[in-house]
Amino acid sequence: MAEPFQQGPYSELPERPRRPHDYFELPSLRFELDSRRFGQHHVYMKRVGSGPPLLLVHGLMTSSYSWRYVLSPLAERFTVYAPDLPGAGRTDMVLNARDVELYSASSLSDWIRELVHALGIQGCSAVGNSLGGYLCMRAALADTQLFSRLVNVHSPARPEPRLYALHGALSLPLSQRLLAAVIRRDPQRWAHRNVHYFDEGLKSLEEAREYGAPLATHSGVKAFIQYLAHTVDPQGFKELLEQLRKRRDERESFPIPLMLLYADRDPMVSPKNGEALHQLLPGARYEVLEDASHFSHVDAPERTLELILDFLKPADQAG
Repeated sequence: MAEPFQQGPYSELPERPRRPHDYFELPSLRFELDSRRFGQHHVYMKRVGSGPPLLLVHGLMTSSYSWRYVLSPLAERFTVYAPDLPGAGRTDMVLNARDVELYSASSLSDWIRELVHALGIQGCSAVGNSLGGYLCMRAALADTQLFSRLVNVHSPARPEPRLYALHGALSLPLSQRLLAAVIRRDPQRWAHRNVHYFDEGLKSLEEAREYGAPLATHSGVKAFIQYLAHTVDPQGFKELLEQLRKRRDERESFPIPLMLLYADRDPMVSPKNGEALHQLLPGARYEVLEDASHFSHVDAPERTLELILDFLKPADQAG
């Protein structure tokens, strides 16, 4: 293995990943959802297994494909629902020129709530990765009956200077057009460059195609830029931390059992985000993985599964 997080040339990517998976063989469905903000649209998801329901929410610029190494093991104990978020993967690309903040953290966390209720799985357990973990935390705070337990895998949480810089730059229409042009010039290479693993040898052209496909379309790249401009708005992270700080000061814990699962180092989202959350949520279970990225379900799936399954035992046994 090369040095951790050391990317190789795109031209040397193998066709298929070094580690095999069964993602494309697993059953999927297109679920019609009528959303207050996103309107009526089709949600693509993997639904597999039997037992109590478990929702998996992916992160920015990825899709349900990111869960490829843990879907089948989790399906041995749960009915797993792994949707593609709006504007990601194979879910409909929803845009609304009159709603400039359609892809805000608030509207996307509401979308998760709407999906859970439409599927009839209220009280399910949930695992959210990166941006998905952040959105699930917001959804759980807004609707305390939505989930029974939540695992947050390496989500951002701190309003860091680089996020303020990004938000400021993307407030300019010209910047958005320039970024769209850069991405669409070669979306697969863009995806390759902007996904980081502890072991970069896990990458493949298959993955680059999966994550690059939505970015190859006008609506897909526009939705992605709206994620960057509004979902990762540092003001949203600031509001979340303030809400958690207030709960701590008033001796209120997080409304449901919560596990914070972070890698000890990562060039995309600093593990300091996990430390910041744990300081405000001392009652949450806090686990740190060595030699992994914030996609630990890809580059450390066995260790990640062990921790997730241990934490979700009560839900598993209840089923």
